[in-house]
Amino acid sequence: MDDLIRIRLDLAYDGTKFAGWARQPAERTVQGVLEDGLAKILRTEPLGMPAPRLTVAGRTDAGVHARGQVAHVDVPVSRWGQMPGRSDRSPGDAMVTRLTGVLPADVVVHRAVPAPEGFDARFSALHRRYTYRIADDVAHRDPLRRTHVLFSRKPLDATAMDAAVRPLVGLHDFAAYCKPRPGATTIRELLDAGWERPESGGDAGLLVARVVADAFCHNMVRAIVGASIAVGEGRKPVEWPAELLMGRKRAAGAAVVPPQGLVLEEIAYPADDELATRAERIRAKRMDEEVLG
Repeated sequence: MDDLIRIRLDLAYDGTKFAGWARQPAERTVQGVLEDGLAKILRTEPLGMPAPRLTVAGRTDAGVHARGQVAHVDVPVSRWGQMPGRSDRSPGDAMVTRLTGVLPADVVVHRAVPAPEGFDARFSALHRRYTYRIADDVAHRDPLRRTHVLFSRKPLDATAMDAAVRPLVGLHDFAAYCKPRPGATTIRELLDAGWERPESGGDAGLLVARVVADAFCHNMVRAIVGASIAVGEGRKPVEWPAELLMGRKRAAGAAVVPPQGLVLEEIAYPADDELATRAERIRAKRMDEEVLG
């Protein structure tokens, strides 16, 4: 059997027409489209080789976008070496070019490189960083960005929203902000959270949230945004999101907002010589949490 080499893929996608990342029967998903594209360029099926299977850093939901997604895939060494064909390109550059030729326009692989020893796209990650964009002024409603920005009918108080999410930073049980899953813990460490209204650049005039954590549970970011909006509209006091967190119960006021404003911006990893240790520790931690959950 051919030896395998682990390849790191850096990619981006527009989640509008996807039913999320994870492959699902009869649904168009990012994982399904990308794995099918890899199978085509690697020509694994005609040779009786296993189909490529991706491990991703962050499994995004339906309608959620990504600029800085990372995944890995283990491919036969022989197929990797044959990627350039007769060209003088590197195997990674050749893979990117070939994937560009078979993938739809709403998925782009920017880079393909051999992963450092011990690399795991999911378990080696230090943190994931998301943003969420809201237009609360008709002057900043760009119809060309309607699938990437939430349009709010009411003006929002950015200062109050920023103050409201600051107490959520830290290690907490985010049960009030997570869709429960059997056997899964809702304990997460939020590393940073805040709101700002940029005065310049592509986001000028918009309200932009930043949320950074070691990992997220299902719907966590969108629920935090929903609680923030309740404060920004004046329906809830600034202290309410923290009170909700401590109560550990879902509340109607913390509605899960639509997905289009949410973007996975970045996955951060430690130095190469720390990847394996990080992966082993986080994998064991997640297994323990699932047992305890």
